This record gives sequence, structure tokens and C-alpha cells, in this order.
Amino acid sequence: MKTRKGYKTYPLTVAQKFHNYYSEYCPGKEILNVGTSLTIEFELNIDELRKAIYKAYERCESMRARLVFDKKEKEWYQYIADKEDREIEFVDFTGKTMEEAEAEMTAWTRVPFDKEDEPMNKVTIIKTPDGYEGMYLVGDHRFLDAQSLIGFMKDVIELYCNANFEGVPYPADMRSYTAQIEKDMAYEAGSKAQARDREYFRRLIEASEPIYNGITGPQRLEDARAATGNPNLRAAPTGSDSFAAAIDIFHLEEEPTTRLMSFCEQEHISLQCLLVMGIRTYLQKINQNDDVSLQVAYARRATLQEKKSGGTRIHSFPFRTVISEDQTFLEGIHEIRDRQNEVFRYVNFNPTEYLGYRKEFYKTPLGMGYESMSLTYQPATLREKGLTDLGGIKYKTKRYCNGYYADGLYLTVMHRPDDNGLDFSFEHQTKAYTREQLEYFYYYFCKIMFKGIETPNMKIGDIIKLV
Repeated sequence: MKTRKGYKTYPLTVAQKFHNYYSEYCPGKEILNVGTSLTIEFELNIDELRKAIYKAYERCESMRARLVFDKKEKEWYQYIADKEDREIEFVDFTGKTMEEAEAEMTAWTRVPFDKEDEPMNKVTIIKTPDGYEGMYLVGDHRFLDAQSLIGFMKDVIELYCNANFEGVPYPADMRSYTAQIEKDMAYEAGSKAQARDREYFRRLIEASEPIYNGITGPQRLEDARAATGNPNLRAAPTGSDSFAAAIDIFHLEEEPTTRLMSFCEQEHISLQCLLVMGIRTYLQKINQNDDVSLQVAYARRATLQEKKSGGTRIHSFPFRTVISEDQTFLEGIHEIRDRQNEVFRYVNFNPTEYLGYRKEFYKTPLGMGYESMSLTYQPATLREKGLTDLGGIKYKTKRYCNGYYADGLYLTVMHRPDDNGLDFSFEHQTKAYTREQLEYFYYYFCKIMFKGIETPNMKIGDIIKLV
């Protein structure tokens, strides 16, 4: 398919196809939905905010994307509509409780974008019961990830501020989404870079088989070994037989967050490296195993073109480390940093191909894997600019659960807008993990991180004994 309704069509990227892949196995297409609200302690001009939203749509191609299925080719395509002129509603929750307002926005998050030639997102202007005003945005994950969601919201804010406050500059232009698609397609069309990346990951896979480490201990692996009659099995079920999901959020205050960030700055590492170290050391402790793997999400937004073109770009890959208890905490972190820096060079590769090749190479049983959880750290915040132009006005963001999750556990770590503390957001299958299990996990891997940054030259084995 080359055109649709006069618009040029484009194939789906690897990142988009991944979302298509897991959604096929889920009973509800709302598994693809990402729902967020941003509200400000400020009386906004609703008409001006609506104008800013329309202008942001005009500036962002990916937010005007449509999907179409070619029945002959049996392939999905996308195209970009010229403009968005649909109505942007205003919903006033005054008189309701916050719980009732959040329940309604959660219900909005559970309405799938499952029609061809239709918008893949919806923005609603809201006023919450606490008097805050702003917007709620829900979009299909095939066109929206955390970075592009924040980018769109920031653009709306900056456009509104420019139009309504003196001395606020007009925001820099967004970049072309379709130009980035064409770049991604060139990589996929048998490029040298793709061949290099494939060789790297195959070499990594073939080196040796990983082993499953459960967040509640080795019981899942032991049960899988008993069920298959294979005492040497190294994989286990990563989720449950139900997609039903919830999000449980734990808050780390500003002061301890500052301690973590200061350590990262001092040691020239990212917070993601420190998080990986805390999580893998906890898994090492409760599974009594030095060989630990977890899935890590890579944003793939290194260039300005990638940062400002919207859409969804996340690729997730298993990240495996074998770190002895005899090594120090700092040595472990530096090993993680060096490995992460190495992997970054290859993350344009297709993660689905990676996982398929690994499954085939090790004959991994159906429904089993080696990673008990996925991690993403989102460094971008709305606090960077835009809202700072409004002075010290308070604002809130809130994430809403779509009701489904394709695997056992996904941890998203983000900076809180009001105090820049950290939110640890655990999206999980409710049949796989309870809130209490996740709270225990969160408590202990945070203890490990703080003990590690206080005594970075202490051996990992000693830290494990102390916590």
C-alpha cells in the first residue's frame, strides 16, 4: 500500500510491531493504551489552552497518525493526517472526590483505539476536585512512549505560556516523524549497521545460557524444573495465565533521591546503572546466584531528531551481569556502566528477533524466559522547562492503568514533578505478584542502593549480609 486517502503510507517500525505482537495475545486492545494527566494549581484560560493543544497537534506529526490494514498484503501501515480539528472536551470534576475523578480517567484509559483511519490519541481538558486544572492524555503505545508523551505535554505548556505570558519564548520546532521512520526503515533494509548489531547480539546469546532469578526467590524456577522433569532447566514462567494488571506506586522522598543523584554525578554514572545494581544485587541475594538478567528499556533518543520527532522508539533487551559477591559495590556499578555503554551502540536491533533467536538457540519452553522483570528509567521531566516559566506554581502528574499487562512485572522509575523525588511505578499482573511482595522487593533493593552509596568499597557479599 503506497497511499491511503491521498496520504503517503509508511510501514510500522520494529518498535511499533513489538506492541502489535503482544497485543494479539491479550483479550483487550486497551493493553496498548498509555493514560496520563497533568494538572496545575492555576486558573487556566480554557479557550487558550485548547488553542495551544491544537497548535501542538499541528507541530507534531506522530500525534496526527492513523493506522490502516492492507488485507491483500496482510500488513499494517500508518499515515499522517493534515490536521486535527476534532473537539477537545472540557470535563469539570468539581463536586466529585479525587477517587471518583481518577476512576473516571482510568475508565477513559480502558477504551481502545481499535478503528482504522481514526485518531490514535485523545486529549481532554480537565479541572480536578482539588481545583487544579490541566489536561488528560491517552494514546496508543504504537505512537506514544514516555518521552514523546512528555514532549507533547511540554509543547502544549510552552505554547500556552508564550501566548499568555510576556517574555516567554516560542518553543523550538518539533522534528519530522516521517523522516525518522524513513531512517529506521533504511536500517531495517539489510543495512551494514543491522548486520553488525545482529552479529553482536548473536555472539552474546551463544556465549552461554542465562538463568531465571525470581523477585520472591528461586521457587518459580524450582517449580518449573519439577513440572518439566528437567533439573537443569534455567528458564521459568515470567508471568501468569492472566493479563489482568494493576499499578502500585511507591514514593522516595526528595532528600534520599538527592543522595542517589549526587552519588551518580560523583561517579559519572546514570541513575539507571545504580537502579540495575540495586535490583540485580537483591536478586543475587534472594536467589543465591551471581548470574542475573533483567529486561532494560532503551529510549533510543540520542539525537535531537530522535528526541523531538515523537512516536514510540523504546527497544527492550535482556541485560545480563555475572558479578561476584567478592567484588565491591563500586566495581559492580562500573561493570554495569561499561556494559550499558557497550549495549547502547547496538540497540537499534529488533528485540523480537533477539528473543526469537535466543528461544530457538536454547530451546526455551513455551511461556518461559530468563528475566523476572523489566526496568525503565525516565530522566526527562516536565520540570526542565515550560512549567518553570510559571514560577513556583505547583503541578501534578498521574498515570492511569489500562487494566492489562503482557508480562509479569514492569518497573518504571520517574522523577516526581512537585519535589523531584522518585516514583517507583510497578505495573504487574495481579495474579503474578501482590502489592505486599512488590513493597518488600522495593524496600530491600532501595536498602541495598543506599548501603552501597554509603560504603561503595564494601564487598557485595558483605552488603547482602547487612541488609
